[in-house]
Amino acid sequence: MRILVISDIHANYTAFEAVLAHSAGAWDFVWCLGDVVGYGPDPNECVDRLKALPQLCLAGNHDWAALNRLDVRTFNPDARRAVEWTRETLTQENTRWLEALPVTFVIGEYTLVHASPREPIWEYILEPSIATLNFPHFETPYCFVGHTHQPVIYTLADESADAASALPHYDEPHTLNGQRQIINPGSIGQPRDQNPDAAYGILDIGSGVFEHRRIPYDVQAVQQRMLDFNMPERLITRLEHGL
Repeated sequence: MRILVISDIHANYTAFEAVLAHSAGAWDFVWCLGDVVGYGPDPNECVDRLKALPQLCLAGNHDWAALNRLDVRTFNPDARRAVEWTRETLTQENTRWLEALPVTFVIGEYTLVHASPREPIWEYILEPSIATLNFPHFETPYCFVGHTHQPVIYTLADESADAASALPHYDEPHTLNGQRQIINPGSIGQPRDQNPDAAYGILDIGSGVFEHRRIPYDVQAVQQRMLDFNMPERLITRLEHGL
């Protein structure tokens, strides 16, 4: 079975559709690692599109914020404005769908979380030392995470040393060779690695191969919709820079 591994759509329907078109025929099922909504202008469109796919989806911190499960005073002012707008915009049906999402899931050799194994909703794994501290918190060989919006692979080859980090080589197969790994596919809707292209991954469970991918999308169209909804300028601008 081949899995489309995605995360952090962040209500960016244009980027989501670009990924689905680019990956067409390459997968049988979808694993979504959370943050379907937040920041972007298309929360209902993204939820509706995801619901229509064969999928397993987890809750992210922005999904929880839209449900009033997190104190938005911990968010920066721009993110808080986007959360409040999202709460007002989501349909009741889509709010109920988000409410039912799990925060962790284990399937075969893979643990799925949004943020980190030890803090599934909130912790950022941004460096090898933090990754190393998380390996004892899952039992499977591999863990997929999102949240940072930065594609990366952390490998724990020696439990007496810190994990090693590796940036992806796009469109090249990465063989999962049994070493324990934490893998981030990057963000569809708001990349933060200085590359504005939507990021995702394809996992072939049968052959044990994962592939990071990127695809450009019409950033300006998304920015215009955000302007139409009077969303924060910083959130609009950052899309074109991948920040």
